[in-house]
Amino acid sequence: MGRLYLIQLDGRIYSCRNCRSHLAQCDELVSKSFHCRHGKAYLFNTVVNVSVGPLEDRMMTTGKHTVADIFCNSCQQVVGWKYEVAFEKSQKYKEGKFILERYALLP
Repeated sequence: MGRLYLIQLDGRIYSCRNCRSHLAQCDELVSKSFHCRHGKAYLFNTVVNVSVGPLEDRMMTTGKHTVADIFCNSCQQVVGWKYEVAFEKSQKYKEGKFILERYALLP
């Protein structure tokens, strides 16, 4: 197994609750108005130190989306998902963005 390289972010950040790996800068936060099965969730433009899982279609409160779960590179915990395709025109702004679930984060 190779050596694990993690990106260290500067400034105000969100980290993995389980292992404290840096996941996103506060400046990349788009919205705190999202919800997931575990409670609140945040939408980000970019995240770091995550791996993207396989694509799957999910029916969400805002319609059908193709998404992929994202996992912390350090501890392998699911920390959210990535929007790949939004089928509804009004939801296209989410494509390519990331959801981090609040329960998995340390502010």
